Amino acid sequence: MTMSIGEVPRFIHPAPAARRCSRGFSLTELCICIGIVGILSGFGASTLSFSSVGLASVQQDLDGALFQAFHLARAQGRNVQVALGAKSASSDVLPVEMPRSVRWGKPANVPLPPGMDKPVVADKTGEAHGRITVTPRHTATATVWFLTDGRDVLCLRMAGHGERQMLRWRAAKGTWGRA
Repeated sequence: MTMSIGEVPRFIHPAPAARRCSRGFSLTELCICIGIVGILSGFGASTLSFSSVGLASVQQDLDGALFQAFHLARAQGRNVQVALGAKSASSDVLPVEMPRSVRWGKPANVPLPPGMDKPVVADKTGEAHGRITVTPRHTATATVWFLTDGRDVLCLRMAGHGERQMLRWRAAKGTWGRA
């Protein structure tokens, strides 16, 4: 824009359509955006699996109870038990509660973890014992436990001097991985 000397600059006002856009969104536009966000979040929530929350809580409780049991057995000089599904505890029993959604066993459609031989069944019913006894010598009585929530599976493997490994079958990925 060129100006001559003495000329007063004129400001160009925006067109009426441009002024209307600077006021914000209309109620209709806002409702459409909220509707789209609601539909997208509904699709997103349907892909999440909240069923594994119970299995994750049992995993954390079991890991903590085993850690505590090994230390208590060493400190007290006597055996300490970790009991799955127990409601009350004595001084030598550490309870780990299982939610209703979690139950014993490995579903037939889930393969064994890599490098694992078929586990020996604890008794004729095929159920695992609900207790692990930890000794002051840092050994444990259980070798393998499977817990499932119907979709994912948790495998606890005990070996040697209290070494434990927790593996988790993730049905969505179809693979075993460290828990």
